Amino acid sequence: MQSDKNCLRYQAAAAILPPRLRALALTLPESQQMTAEEFRLRAGQPFAVLLPSGERTFAAVVEPAELETLCNLATEFSRYAASETLREGYLSVRGGFRVGLCGTAVMKDGANTNLKDLSSAAVRIGREQRGIADDVAPRLFRDGEFASTLILSPPGGGKTTLLRDLVRRLSTGTAPYGSRRVSLIDERGEVAVMVRGRPQMDVGPRTDVLDACPKALGIPIVLRAMNPQIIAVDEITVREDLRAVHLANGCGVRLLATIHAGSVEELKRKPLYAQLLEDRVFRLAVCIRRTGTGRCYEVEELPW
Repeated sequence: MQSDKNCLRYQAAAAILPPRLRALALTLPESQQMTAEEFRLRAGQPFAVLLPSGERTFAAVVEPAELETLCNLATEFSRYAASETLREGYLSVRGGFRVGLCGTAVMKDGANTNLKDLSSAAVRIGREQRGIADDVAPRLFRDGEFASTLILSPPGGGKTTLLRDLVRRLSTGTAPYGSRRVSLIDERGEVAVMVRGRPQMDVGPRTDVLDACPKALGIPIVLRAMNPQIIAVDEITVREDLRAVHLANGCGVRLLATIHAGSVEELKRKPLYAQLLEDRVFRLAVCIRRTGTGRCYEVEELPW
């Protein structure tokens, strides 16, 4: 059952925590374990778990040493191997989890090279929802080819979860259409959750993942190196991303991307994205709507 799987994911994420906090986390009722989204650790503040209704605190104050223990457990006691993402403020953890970190930046020549004196951590309880894209994917084809598509929702609406499953579905193949070669630019390591070159989430058999690389740099790399049919990216946010997206579109590659917006109308009101619509880079939008029983996915034609 899905509820059992959600509890198991919660318990697997709790295994990353220092022993004292792990024991507390496992006292949470199963009904709340099913929906928990993050563990929050802040030095000198109560240990907390983030639920859809807000943060619930436990009767334990986080010690600075426990943040160091968390980092050691998350990296399997090999911080050096994780130094590239650690300096960016996050760790990808075996099993498909992600740890965000704050502390003191170690600067050299104007760039951050490390984090020390850790002060906060957010352990994201990543959950795959395999199958949510099964009904959506076939609706994203026009004249037998995948049509470049935007996934829209406000923050926290489930864009990344749907993006991951769409990548899996397109890479595997969706009837009556065959599989596609997908290049995934996973800038923040949230989609595939790569650990030592292996994705911890199922992104499909024909997906090539470029991890921890900015989209503006990553898109030209995969265009040159991987001959993709589709390029997938999470959260277009800056003008440099748009330039790279235009480059891929000009090369005949289809695109799958997410953007923070509640609707197509909201997208039109944002100058950065209005230009994207005007240039007709994307043909379709999947708008994620919350319902009383979960989420629904509405496919809309964009102005073309």
